[in-house]
Amino acid sequence: MFIMVLPWQTGKIIRIEQEAPKTRRFWIQLPELSSFDFKPGQFVTLDLPIHEKPNKRWRSYSIASWPDGTNVFELVIVLLDGGAGTHYLFEECHVGSELIVRGPLGVFTLPEPIEKDLFFICTGTGIAPFRSMVHYIHDHAVAYKNIYLIFGTRRQEDCLYRDEMVELGRAMPRFHYIPTLSQESVAGLGYRTGYVHAVYEDICKGGSAACEDEAVLKQLTAAVSTLPPAYFFLCGWKNMIDEAKERIQALGYDRKSIHQELYG
Repeated sequence: MFIMVLPWQTGKIIRIEQEAPKTRRFWIQLPELSSFDFKPGQFVTLDLPIHEKPNKRWRSYSIASWPDGTNVFELVIVLLDGGAGTHYLFEECHVGSELIVRGPLGVFTLPEPIEKDLFFICTGTGIAPFRSMVHYIHDHAVAYKNIYLIFGTRRQEDCLYRDEMVELGRAMPRFHYIPTLSQESVAGLGYRTGYVHAVYEDICKGGSAACEDEAVLKQLTAAVSTLPPAYFFLCGWKNMIDEAKERIQALGYDRKSIHQELYG
């Protein structure tokens, strides 16, 4: 079978914003293209000048933006302790810097059509592909059932794209955004305390996810007598993904219902 290898091309950083204490958003333009076409959920690979061997220079990041007909895309990147790639991006790169880019790549994409509930379960910058997917569904009026974006992080300050997700929840009646904090308790703002696993388990069992926000609670209290047909998309640290796969299958779902994109 012939597999096409996408060429490397030069991108230029046109904007950088601090999203959280250790997380930045990078907007990259591809001047050689009139538009950068990709499917929500795909990623790009950067060839960074941090090592002599190519496979030790390459770093892959999910695209955090959604196809909009332009030649610009967004990455959201967390600074990792001892991470050569992220330290280069944070310390050496600025607006105007050039990056060697290949993509789009990957098959972590939406089902077509969307005939079941979608559970988007993520930690940290693993929210990137799901941000792309939800915006795409909204902008293109794609038919969908329920969407549960269960976002896990340690503290409120690390809750990426929170205001944007809340606004999407107001615009999309069956989109449920559930931020979950493992090291902080915040009352009255829709946050869960603990880990992401308890949230999707509660919802699948017909519970309310014990949410403290009245509006979100109301959305989640519709009881079900059987497991809702669902696709589970997992993106984040390997430990979270491994545990989620075990728990989801323990609920009674088939392994084919689970899709993953991991890092670390």
